[in-house]
Formats: sequence, structure tokens, C-alpha cells
Amino acid sequence: MQLIKPAWVMHTDEKKKRLPIFSLHVHGDGSRLATGGLDSKVRIWSTAAILDEHNTMPKSLCTLTMHVGPVLCVRWSHSGRLLASGSDDGLVMIWDLDPSGAGKVFGEEEVNVEGWKALRRLAGHESDVSDLSWSPQDRFLASVSMDSSVIIWDDRVAKLVGHQGFVKGVCWDPVGQYLATQSDDKTVRIWRTTDWACERVVTQPFELSPASTFFRRLSWSPDGAHITAANAMNGPVFVAAVISRKEWTSDISLVGHENTVEVASYNPHLFVRDESKPVDSHNICSVLALGADDRSVSVWQTNQARPLLVALDVFDRNVLDLSWSFDGLTLYACSSDGTIAVMNFSPSELRGIAPHDVQLQYLKGYKFTSPMNLTYQAEAPQPIPLPPQFVAPAQRVQPLPAQPPINVRGTQEVTRTKDGKRRIRPVLLSQGSSTSLPPPVHPYQQPLQNGIHIQPQPTAQLAYTQPVLQHAMAEPSNPFTSTPLSVSQPGSYASSMPLSGQAGLADDDVQMVDSWEPAEPASTAGGSSPRKGRTLGGDRVREPIVVRELLGSTSAVMPIVNLPSASGATRTSEPVLKAPGLKTYVAAPMEGAKEGDVLEGRNPDEPDKPSDVQLYQNKTVQWLDYLPSRIVAVASTSVFFVAACIDGGITVYSQTGRRMLPTLMLDSRAVFLQGLKQYLLAITEQGTLAVWNVKSAQAIVPPSSIRHLLISQLLSVQLRPNGVPVLNFSDGTAFSYDPGLSCWHKLSDAWFARGSDSWDAARTRASRPAAPRGPIATLEAAISEAKPLELLIENKPEWWSAATTLAHLESRMFGAKALDSPGEYKLALLGYARRLADEGFRGKAEELIKELCGPVYWRLRKEPWEPTVLGMQKRDLLKEVLSIFARSKTLVKLGSDYQDLMKRIVVEDV
Repeated sequence: MQLIKPAWVMHTDEKKKRLPIFSLHVHGDGSRLATGGLDSKVRIWSTAAILDEHNTMPKSLCTLTMHVGPVLCVRWSHSGRLLASGSDDGLVMIWDLDPSGAGKVFGEEEVNVEGWKALRRLAGHESDVSDLSWSPQDRFLASVSMDSSVIIWDDRVAKLVGHQGFVKGVCWDPVGQYLATQSDDKTVRIWRTTDWACERVVTQPFELSPASTFFRRLSWSPDGAHITAANAMNGPVFVAAVISRKEWTSDISLVGHENTVEVASYNPHLFVRDESKPVDSHNICSVLALGADDRSVSVWQTNQARPLLVALDVFDRNVLDLSWSFDGLTLYACSSDGTIAVMNFSPSELRGIAPHDVQLQYLKGYKFTSPMNLTYQAEAPQPIPLPPQFVAPAQRVQPLPAQPPINVRGTQEVTRTKDGKRRIRPVLLSQGSSTSLPPPVHPYQQPLQNGIHIQPQPTAQLAYTQPVLQHAMAEPSNPFTSTPLSVSQPGSYASSMPLSGQAGLADDDVQMVDSWEPAEPASTAGGSSPRKGRTLGGDRVREPIVVRELLGSTSAVMPIVNLPSASGATRTSEPVLKAPGLKTYVAAPMEGAKEGDVLEGRNPDEPDKPSDVQLYQNKTVQWLDYLPSRIVAVASTSVFFVAACIDGGITVYSQTGRRMLPTLMLDSRAVFLQGLKQYLLAITEQGTLAVWNVKSAQAIVPPSSIRHLLISQLLSVQLRPNGVPVLNFSDGTAFSYDPGLSCWHKLSDAWFARGSDSWDAARTRASRPAAPRGPIATLEAAISEAKPLELLIENKPEWWSAATTLAHLESRMFGAKALDSPGEYKLALLGYARRLADEGFRGKAEELIKELCGPVYWRLRKEPWEPTVLGMQKRDLLKEVLSIFARSKTLVKLGSDYQDLMKRIVVEDV
């Protein structure tokens, strides 16, 4: 084996300092390696230059810069046609080769040898996208995120909900029957691709696994029989768990690493156990690679109890991702130390590699026919042409023999979708035909096949609802690949369960799909138009937009505080917040829709005429309603639409214009109206704030006065994804409402900036690549920008810095709990523990330990104690706190004593 560590493969910051590489993936033809790192960039490298240091070809091929957060995952499609990337900006980008896109990188000194353009921008996750996986035929792309969700991308999206923690790994069954995901909730979930329901939840090997790993990347064996999952425990030993397909149980553990396993990756080939015997189900095995936090990589063969290879101290930090080349002889690995390593095996070292057609024959034994056309077909990736001076590395796998043309017999069926578009459903290939289809063509040619023209996409078009293939009679449902339809790649719309692509349905695009709705039949009147129910206001001619003020009122960009008078009293009948001026027209754009799609409120000049609210979409009025009072504000989310009137009434509508709630009456008209997902926030000019969950018809924050908080100017109001409001004031304070305490509480204060040693650390993300970006850090950064941080206290008293820092960290933990930010809570907790250890405050430290440990026999006692906080086990957090205390100079004995106690505690039986 040859071990290569190319020092020039790196992601760097502005000072050319090496940054962590979170993910890598080698192209199917072996010519390119894609990496994603902390610099928010996707980089594509020449593997020829990596494998041969004397090669004179350019090393860096392309740098992609459209992400605004660290890139956590990169994955080439099986066909090699597209590249997907996921980032902690919550976006998934689909990239396609742009033959004319080479040149200088915008804003950089780098020059791209070849160009890649952004083909799709998939927005649906609310937090970091941690892993990606293409389905066997590239029909779907699965993405998982720190928002605990799994999204299956196609023209229409399925959102799989069930995990209770960050989802950090995903892989497809090579047969196409299942999808596996792994989460910080210490489970692996198996999802059926037929209906996207959960088949099984596997918990047994992960109950004691630590919650501190950056990823939990799992892998499915090429024979489809096993899943190898990362971050498992066998007693006190760190292992990778092998889950069998039939029973979904784990009876096999791969033992060999001294720390948690982050990633598992199967070799794409099957291997023959005994080359002298015929290839059958009893004479095949697989090869697997594992990467762990002990900085090592191990390679296993499933018919042996010990690893074939363990590469120790390959990296200086934990291994984050692995990728095998398509020929099965080269393994790529990356680490958070910012380097990659390449293990190049000879055929004699990995003996018994079977051709890919052996895998195809083996997978046919499952006899699974997917209604969504996911049947696996072993096919070599299509090569991508390199620039003229490039020559791709030689492939060591014999190509499969060319398949004879398949004949198909029958006629095509034409149906109609809801939006009026015609869709052609080809006859299945298995039915036979009298005409043969043309052979596959090069992915960058523009052929004419079945009447479908392949057209190049302009770089600026990034909306994921835009079709790639354009046809006068049909619109295929696959949004990712623009490869011509062929025998080896059947059209995705040949499925018996078609997906209806509808632009502008933001909520439907990310909701949990319970069923698949077929296209509507054509009208009987000639079949030229789809059946369409009558729409309230659908035939209404849209009047010209005239915006002017009514009743002589004035408008204000931000609410202005009406401060108390000199006597200190403010009459409760007088407004304390200034409302925007009343206008003839107010509007709010639809979330996730096309430009020009808005919710409109129109007020007439005559006071005796009603106001009307209407949804204008696709250049037509979708619905309308009349209100008896003038409209002062409107808002739109993917769940509901809302209009607020001058009499204090708030009316909430569904997507079709139905009222979702009775008209809500507040004490005065709204000066602030905001919606986020299913949550609605309103603030009146009398200083009353309320938040409702529209879906469940419940008040998250009942109407509560904020008059007592208005001692300075209200700068901004923010509604968090968990329905909690955040108020920012000009004096550097921020408040939120605690439903449990029924009281407003302070989230942060500029006071802490004058003495806390942890204030600036919260904003320095580059120095802590593993720390999540959260609302508390954002809040403190906003306070720092709005309020100067100069020290206003001279001759600080003794213990000033220690007391302020501890108070700041304690306040930050409370704020993280209120805003549902587990990453920031853990970061503040560990910082708090380090400060206690530095100062030697034994009393505070022991009290913190008891709070996290709880009663030793808490399951047998009646005292209420919650073992988790923000989805994290308190005793798992305690182990890390005790580790800090045990390494300190002042609290060594306290930490050691409680570490011994934790070892004696039986987790499930005490």
C-alpha cells in the first residue's frame, strides 16, 4: 500500500492558515476529488496530481464559492454528472459542469482551470446540512440536518420527521428499498422508500454512545445485507455496529479504535472469498473503512475478525470523512486538522475484486421492484472530459460489455398535472417494443431523444423548481439530472407513483408526505385544459397599485418609544409605540414563491367601503376576502397568511383563503406583525405582545404587556423557530418570555461586555470550528454593534472579572435554554466549568455536579428530576465537566471522586 499526504490540498483563511476539511468525495471516473471546508468553499482537485507527485498538471481545478457557511458535505452523483454540497448555511447546492465557466475566481487570486455552475439551490433545512446521499439511480437526493429532519429532494419534497436530535448521517440501500439515517438521539432509523414511513428504529448499540461526535456517517454494504453505523458502544469499548438487513439488529461489532468512530465507508465492489470457487452468495464478502476520533483509519474485510490494515497517527485530529474510488483500490480520507490522506492499494493487496455486474446479479435476488423507479443497475460512471492538457488516471476495472438494445412495444400515456401541464408516461421497458432506443450519449452533447431537447442552463437560474429538461409535451419530474433518458437510465416519470412538481408551494415542498397524488385527468372538452375548480376572486381583474397615506397619518420605519413624562408617569390610555401610517395598499411577499407573488391588503378612500385582502399568485387572484376595518399590516409564511386591522382585529387565513382561527381582538392596532412557520407574533401600540401557534390554535405567549420594558428604544423584534420572541433595546439589553415562569426575563446585557472574559469568545467562530453558530452569539454580536463596549467602570473591585464572567456564562445558559440552542448551552456549560476550575470555586463546582448528576437512584425516587436538557443527557454532559475538573490544579480530587462514582452507576438500573 502507498500512503500519500498531499500538503497542497487545503482550505485556508484570509491569512493562508489551514482550516478543517469536513468532507471529501472522489468522482466516479477517478479524475477529480471534491472537498468542503471551514472556508465555506467547495474545491475540486486533480487526482492525477495527487497520486503522482511528479505530474505536471494543474493541481486545483475549480473553487466554488456560493455557500456562506462552512461546507460540511460534498457528494458526486452516481452518474458523475452532478455534484451536491451541503453547508451550515442550511442550503444544498447542486453543481453542473460549465464548459465556458473557467477563469478567475470572483474576489480571489485563484484561477479556475474548469468551470462549474450552480444548477439548483435547495432551501428547506433550518440549520446545518450535515450529510448527503444520492439514491441508486440519482432520482433522489437525501439530505440530513441539525434541525433533526431528513429531506428527500425531487420536484416535490418529502420531509421525514422522527429523530429527536441532530441528524448526522444518511445512506441509501443499493437495492432502493430503504434509506438509513443516524442521529444524536442515539438511534438509526430505517425508512421505506415506497411510502417514506419508518420501518424500524435501532437503538441497542448506541444507548451508551457519546454525543460529542461531529458526524455519524454510516454506510450500506454493496450487497445490501448490512449497514455499518458509526459511534456505537460495546460496553466501555468504542466500536462500529453492523446492522443486519432482515432483523435490523446488531450482533456484530468492529472493535479496534480507541475513540469514537465518526465515519464508515464500504468499498463499492464485492469481493470473492475464495477465487478458486464460483461466485455465489456464500463466496462473497465486502471491504469496509472506518475513520475515528483517535486519528486513525482502519480497513476491514467482512470475512475476517481483525482489520486488514490500521493506519495510526495519519492525522493530528479526528477523521471526518472517507471515500473509495470506483475501482475499489484507492481510499481517500480527510481530517479536521485540514489535511487529506490517500491509501493506494495494489490488486494483490485487495485480492478477489468482483466485477460490478456480479453485484447487479446479487441484488436481483431481493426481488424488489420500487414504485418510484429506484431499481439498482450497476453502471460505470460517465466520464467528464478534462481540459486538453489533462489525462484521467487509468482505471483498473474492466468495463462491462455493451448491452444489446431493448425493444419496447406499446403507446405512451398522456396525463395532466394540476397546473395544466401535460406529462407523458412512457411504457415500461419490461413490456417489450418493436423499436430500439438509441444508445446513451455524452452528457455534454445536446441530442434529440424521444423529442426531448437537452438545453444548457444559465448560471443565474438557481430556483430548484425550475425544470432541467424542457419538452413541448412533457415535463420530467427529476430536477437533478439533465442526462438524456436511455435504457440504462429510465425516465423518472415512468414511475407508477408520479410526483407533481408545483412551484410556489413552500409549505408543501417541505412537509411530511403521507401520500403521492397522481396528475388530474384532462378535461373531457377536447382534453386541452385541466379540470379546475372555481376560485373565489379568480376572475377578478387586478386593479393598479396606488400607494398613498390615508387620514393624514404618518409612517415610521421602526416603532419609536413614547418615553415617560417628567413626572415619571405614563397614562395607560396613551400609545407607547408609534404605529405605521395607514395606507391604501400594504403587501407581503409569499415565502419561497416567485417574484410578484404577494399577499395584498387594499384600503379604499371612502370610509364606508370595506377593505379587501387577496392572494395574488401566478398572475391571477387565488382568493380574496373583505374586512370591515382598514388593514394596517399583512404577513405571509409557508403555513398561513394574516391581516391586521386598525380596530385591533387579526384574521388568519390558510393557503386556500379559509379562516384558520376566529378573528383575534387585541387592545389596539398592531405596530409589528411577524410570522415564522406556524408561529404568529403581534405587538400593539399599547405595548401588548402575543405569540400564537396557528396550527395548534394555542397561545405560546398570551397577550402580555411590555410597557415596563420600554425604558429605551425598541430596536428590533425577532420570532425564534420555537415560537419564543426576542426583544432588542438600544441600551444593550435583550428580553424573552418564559411561559413556565409567566414572566419576561433578560437574555443578555451589555453590562457583561464590560467585564466578562467570555463576551468576545462567543463571536470568534473561526477559532472554534466545531462550535455551532447560534442565536445567543448572534444576539451578543448585535448588542456589541449597537452599544459601545468601552469600560465605564474605573478601579474595578476585587473579583470583578471572575464574578462578571460567571454571571455572564450562567445567563448565557439560561438564554440558550430559552432559545432552544443546545450547542450554545453545552459551550457555555463547559466554559463555566473551566472558569470554576481556574478559580477553584469548589462550592459552585460541587453544586453544578449534583445538578447534572441528579439523585443516584432517581428512577426509584419520587423527587422530580429531568435527566435531559435540550435533548442532551445531563450525565453525558457531566462526564465532560468532570474531565475538566480532573485536569485542573484546584479541583482534581473533586473531579476524580465523582468520576469514580459515575463509573459505579449502572445507567439503566439505578
